[in-house]
Amino acid sequence: MLTLLRRYGTLIGFAAILLFFWISLPETFMTARNWLNISQQMSMLIVVAAGMTIVMVMGDFDLSVGSMASLAGIVAAVLLTLDYPIWVAISLALLLGLAGGAINGALIAYVGILPFVATLATLTMLSGAAFVVSGGKTISGRAIPEEFGNFARGGIPLGEWGGVAVSLPNLTVVALVVVVLVWVLLEQTTFGRRLYAIGGNIEAAHLSGVAVRKLKLIAFALTGGTAALAGIMYASRVASANPTQGSGLMLNAIAAVFLGSTLSEHGEPRLLYTILGVLVLGVLDNGLTQLSVDSYIRQILVGGIIILAVSTSSLTKGLRSR
Repeated sequence: MLTLLRRYGTLIGFAAILLFFWISLPETFMTARNWLNISQQMSMLIVVAAGMTIVMVMGDFDLSVGSMASLAGIVAAVLLTLDYPIWVAISLALLLGLAGGAINGALIAYVGILPFVATLATLTMLSGAAFVVSGGKTISGRAIPEEFGNFARGGIPLGEWGGVAVSLPNLTVVALVVVVLVWVLLEQTTFGRRLYAIGGNIEAAHLSGVAVRKLKLIAFALTGGTAALAGIMYASRVASANPTQGSGLMLNAIAAVFLGSTLSEHGEPRLLYTILGVLVLGVLDNGLTQLSVDSYIRQILVGGIIILAVSTSSLTKGLRSR
């Protein structure tokens, strides 16, 4: 019983949440349109959480992903207003994310600064840079090409569901592609196995010949790149960019990884479990929004669910070890 509670407590809780909203919102919650809407709303968080999983596999984390998402969205929007081609604006914003993540990795792996201190410092710097580049204003209007915003509003037709035409949002497709790529990286390559080795025992990994510093730098660079991609996706979705648009991504991404890790046998992050954690947060936010629950109350509930899931896993694990 304790094993089931520890391993599947999050799944049981998720099932209870689904049942509650299904009963409370019988006409809207379980519709195809609502679930496709949830997938689009979650797409940016899925991308950031996938990148966060890469560094949390090593036992690290990145507090700067939200600020990086904001800055990347701002940079892409500014370049578009200066008549740069869309592919150039997106490419430069992605390179910014990779470079910012690499700086985090270098500070942590080569300089020896703790991840909390290093990424907190870069969080502050990136946030300030986003305000400087944007002038503290939202960048929007006709200067941003329609094609940039149309991509997020478009989708792949899936046919009719209940007499209503539905399509898979483009942003959801991007998120799915990122999930597949990161899953292959972590689960099917030597690179991923070495990251897990670092997270399991960094000293043993180093003694066995693993290039710990190099791998940490690459992992943080990839996390910065996914954060930048999420910021670009958000800017495309709202056809604008502002210096604070990525502010909620960091905490939710870490929360999703923690929720997912309660399902793994040894408590280590696994990407597919992380995605389930994102799904829990996305469904909860969607249902509470439809019930007109205040956003601050939603934050309290999300925090409570995270504490409950992680503490239940820890307590049951402790009871089994006695």
